[in-house]
Amino acid sequence: MRVRRAGDAALLAEVEDLATAHRLHAAVRAAGLAGIVDVVPGERTVLIVTDPARCDLERVRARLAALELPERPEADPAPVEIPVRYDGADVAEVAELTGLTAEEVVRRHASGEYVVAYLGFSPGFGYLRGLDPALHVPRRSTPRTFVPAGSVAIAGPYSAVYPSSSPGGWRLLGRTDLALWDPDRRPSPALLRPGARVRFVPVEGVR
Repeated sequence: MRVRRAGDAALLAEVEDLATAHRLHAAVRAAGLAGIVDVVPGERTVLIVTDPARCDLERVRARLAALELPERPEADPAPVEIPVRYDGADVAEVAELTGLTAEEVVRRHASGEYVVAYLGFSPGFGYLRGLDPALHVPRRSTPRTFVPAGSVAIAGPYSAVYPSSSPGGWRLLGRTDLALWDPDRRPSPALLRPGARVRFVPVEGVR
């Protein structure tokens, strides 16, 4: 693990893979280190944000080096189920790019076992690993200027749900009514969190 400063109030720990990032994220949160105000995992990094008035970065760095990582982060007892109507604008295009039928694209996407790698891009946007390799397709060459909230999409090795309306270049497979981001939700506005498991459930009647 390599740890370096990220500005005046944070440390960035660089690790070898996503699993280690999740294990370090869990260990830092469990340690209850004084003065840490946020812990943000990435694909192979963990950002530790501190309150400079309450802690010293070099002391935090030393504590990080001494932390014992769990074998695996504690898993949620059940996956988050996201109901999806698979009527997305890019289903046919994904079928053409992969050589699959549209029905097989939907079946493979809905049968995946996904884990939230990290959050980014916009509030509540979870990058989900576990997409069937046959569905690994590039982003659109020209992003859309508007993607509706609830759009279920894929790009490269990831799947995701757009929590809010925004521009975007991912391939759209469907849509859900489930709110991925709700400022009034407690304890967290984001439905997804790093390490959580996710299932997509095909349904009819999603608005």
